[in-house]
Amino acid sequence: MPMNGAWISEEEYLAAELISDIRHEYMDGAIYAMAEASRNHEKIVGTLYCQLRNHLHATASETFASNLKIKIGNKFFYPDAMVVCDEQTANDYYTEAPTLIVEVLSKSSRRMDETTKRNAYQSLPSLQEYVLIEQDFVDVEVCRKSAGWVSQHYFWGDTVDFEAIGLTLTVAEIYERVDNDEVRGLLAAE
Repeated sequence: MPMNGAWISEEEYLAAELISDIRHEYMDGAIYAMAEASRNHEKIVGTLYCQLRNHLHATASETFASNLKIKIGNKFFYPDAMVVCDEQTANDYYTEAPTLIVEVLSKSSRRMDETTKRNAYQSLPSLQEYVLIEQDFVDVEVCRKSAGWVSQHYFWGDTVDFEAIGLTLTVAEIYERVDNDEVRGLLAAE
């Protein structure tokens, strides 16, 4: 739901974000406050960010956590993690050319991540993979441009290939340190 009914320009939004203590996303003149992240959400983002960054450390590709925006037309979103390769023009506060985008799903973000953001992200010419990770149970969904954006799901015991950057991780590595009922049960059964 928008913060207020007033329309604001992109320039006003970008200027306000520089001084705001709360992050906001922007769509068609309306701003939306970002929800607070849970401990499990942050564990998944932190683990994946470290894995991506370590894998890409000697390359020109850059890994970002949740504080750099993506600009898509007249929309600005904060993904949970992303990789940017081959960006021709760079802005200090947003990118328009991510290669890989990761969103960790929560009850409050699920609808937006699975619909509005998915459609917007997949319209980007640079994007090769969109990854959605559940935090309350084990499910990693990968949508690849090379497969026509058809979803593939990965579960405990599976390995996930991030083809766009040549990285393979196990689902267990992605959920390292996550504390939810399913992960506890899976670990106890090993």
